[in-house]
Amino acid sequence: MVWYDREGDFLEVLFERTPGYFRQTSSEAVMEKVDNEGNVIGFHVQHATRLTQPLDLELAG
Repeated sequence: MVWYDREGDFLEVLFERTPGYFRQTSSEAVMEKVDNEGNVIGFHVQHATRLTQPLDLELAG
């Protein structure tokens, strides 16, 4: 599932619709969503349209 909120400039991508929580990544703009075992099930990007450089990060999991 991909969801974008234009007003909040917030992009969310979910690989699975299962319970989980968000945690920090090496980028201040990106948080990853993980399940209870720590597997990445999605991520979100804050201020997506303001990014001027490609994101260079690896999601854990």
